[in-house]
Amino acid sequence: MKELMIIIRPEKLETVKNIMEEMGCGGMTISSVMGCGTQKGYDEESGPYQNQIKGFKTTINLLPKIRVEAVMRDSMVEPVIARIREELAEGHVGDGKIFIRSVEDVVRIRTGERGKKAL
Repeated sequence: MKELMIIIRPEKLETVKNIMEEMGCGGMTISSVMGCGTQKGYDEESGPYQNQIKGFKTTINLLPKIRVEAVMRDSMVEPVIARIREELAEGHVGDGKIFIRSVEDVVRIRTGERGKKAL
């Protein structure tokens, strides 16, 4: 089993949810996160107290992102990645990243099922 951690722009969440559903992924966890990478962020001429401190310059290098985490059978990983890339890649910095981790085991709390049966 593998876990995909998919970091995307917030406006792409519905697309990823649809892909995961169409491809038969059993479930996913969605988190709203902040991050920076090659995209860097942007400069803002006024800070959080714009009415109180005029001209204060701060660098905001953390941008809102969505983290989608899903555990799936090994055989699903490459097709899911291909489909996400096909739908989300626009050729721009900030399109996102997919991290792939091995999952040793999973246990369904309700029934005690383990491994692929618990997915």
